[in-house]
Amino acid sequence: MRENFRLIENRELHETLYHYRVYPGLDLYVLPRQGYQKKYAVFSTCFGSVDNRFRVEPDPEITELPDGVAHFLEHKLFEDERGNVFDRFAALGASPNAFTSFTQTSYLFSCTANFEQNLEHLLNFVQEPYFTEKTVQKEQGIIGQEIKMYEDHPHWRGFFNLLAGLYQEHPVRNDIAGSLESISRITPELLYRCYNTFYHPSNMAVFVVGDLDPEQVGRQVEDNLSGRNYGAMGKIVRVFPDEPDQVKRQKTVQELVVSEPIMFLGFKDNRAADLEKKYLMRRELLMELLLDILFGSSEQLYNDLYRDNLIDENFGSEYTAETNYGYAMIGGETRDPDQLYTRIIDAVEALKKEGITDEQFERHRRKLLGGYIRRFNSLEFIANNYLAYRFRDNEMFDLPSILQDIKKEEAVAVAEENLDLSYHALSLVMPQQEE
Repeated sequence: MRENFRLIENRELHETLYHYRVYPGLDLYVLPRQGYQKKYAVFSTCFGSVDNRFRVEPDPEITELPDGVAHFLEHKLFEDERGNVFDRFAALGASPNAFTSFTQTSYLFSCTANFEQNLEHLLNFVQEPYFTEKTVQKEQGIIGQEIKMYEDHPHWRGFFNLLAGLYQEHPVRNDIAGSLESISRITPELLYRCYNTFYHPSNMAVFVVGDLDPEQVGRQVEDNLSGRNYGAMGKIVRVFPDEPDQVKRQKTVQELVVSEPIMFLGFKDNRAADLEKKYLMRRELLMELLLDILFGSSEQLYNDLYRDNLIDENFGSEYTAETNYGYAMIGGETRDPDQLYTRIIDAVEALKKEGITDEQFERHRRKLLGGYIRRFNSLEFIANNYLAYRFRDNEMFDLPSILQDIKKEEAVAVAEENLDLSYHALSLVMPQQEE
């Protein structure tokens, strides 16, 4: 393994990460944590719900997918010719899971014993797909029930109604699981086509963390892949539609069974898609800092809104930046969405006009850095987020130094760019009216 090995060190975090490149291109990351009883492993592919149009070089033909294929694949890999994969993990004392996001799919487990056997099991089932007409039809029924369930989930509907308002063409506006119509068009042949493209090791990565020997883990992963006859694969080209700057609609209202209205306010970031990947982390940190200055629980606005019974402890804000889209989102449950909307907009406009004090900037920067360092106590946080950044060609261990380097003027400038009222949308979930 030594010829394909490098160390990634971070002095501020006192961490040393071992990186191996395993033929034919799998990235393996091992983070030793001496004395930890728990061990965690995640096997991820850079394939999510937005990747519904692609081609593989040098082939010029574009494959178009129905919505929901990445999520469907995640479900199907947990069932093979021997039955349910979860049962075999349980027999080894492990807790397995998986998730599909807009940009990646991940399979994972945690355990305190039998790590080698569990890791082997993880590597095997992810690399051994089994799709038949019968099993695909069965899964269509299962996922169809899941889709119907989420149609009545107020926060889920509020979130996707917001994205459908912000975006006119980009597939981020579509539900990760797809629709009843889209999943009905999924076939075994289509699943194998997507699997053979996106589940090639060169498009995947493994991260393990715990009291482990990096060399031993490296040999195990190398041995597992060596007998699988992988060949080289061309570059995957993901094809996205041209997204207009303007939002599709500024307000969406849906009635569901809720006790109080739910309000999500979103701002479309039209610059995120134009940034080089190396600047995405900086922009993300600037926006997280800015949103915390505006809406953090230590600020006057939050306490005023709470005192006036316009928000509860679940009120919050977040920012998402990917290589071809970005948005900020603020909101939660409220007794008066009109008043909350007005107060939020007034606060955004006041910040643009009045700026940020040095004290605010430094206090929130220290808070963000401290929170990040504390989260390094979580093995799951390290592994999952490291791979998410890695698929964007960002180095997560650079985050502390980037955060310490950003300037107050940058935060003010990004407020003007990202919190532009010309590119905002509102999603409301309101209590059903009695007939």
